[in-house]
Amino acid sequence: MTFDKPSVDQLRKIYLLKKKEIVSRLREFERWWTDKTDEEIFTELSFCILTPQSRAKFCWDAITALREENLLLKGNVDRIREKLHCVRFHNKKAQYVVDARRLFMKDGRVSIKVLLSEFADVYERREWLVKNIKGLGYKEASHFLRNLGFGKDIAILDRHILRNLKLLGVIKEIPGSMGRRKYLEVEKNMAEFAKEIDIPLAHLDLLLWYKETGEIFK
Repeated sequence: MTFDKPSVDQLRKIYLLKKKEIVSRLREFERWWTDKTDEEIFTELSFCILTPQSRAKFCWDAITALREENLLLKGNVDRIREKLHCVRFHNKKAQYVVDARRLFMKDGRVSIKVLLSEFADVYERREWLVKNIKGLGYKEASHFLRNLGFGKDIAILDRHILRNLKLLGVIKEIPGSMGRRKYLEVEKNMAEFAKEIDIPLAHLDLLLWYKETGEIFK
């Protein structure tokens, strides 16, 4: 694999500046699984359902508005939709949130931890999420799992990451579509690149996000 050396050198310099902040953020994610309730984890899942083709901050603002009125756990599709006007495809995504809530509802309460604990590893968890949660592709499922502290060996291949992987020479072209095979192929390439430049994959994901957006967000 031939990388673009000036771009890699620039990336290493940024990493030295932001490593401490990246490590701190990942430690926050790692505490989610043990410290947060099932309801809070469902909030994170709902956020990831909203993110496709929408700005992450707008999605989080919508989630915050829904939480303030307890609509994530109690609201119907219409009430949820009212809070999603800053999110693209808000009609479909409101339905996806309700469908996901129904899937995890047990005895009147949301239950996610027990179910996800049944899987042997993060890859099995991701496959189950993609197959069972409407609106959740590999990118969104990876995002959700990373935010629960399971992001060590997976990548969130959004447009920011893909653009930088092309710039760095990790991939030749940005894929027109990202089905399962292509996602896993690019993820493998990114993992090999991370090993080659001695930056952990989870660190690299946040580092490339920062490089593109200027912030380390969710």
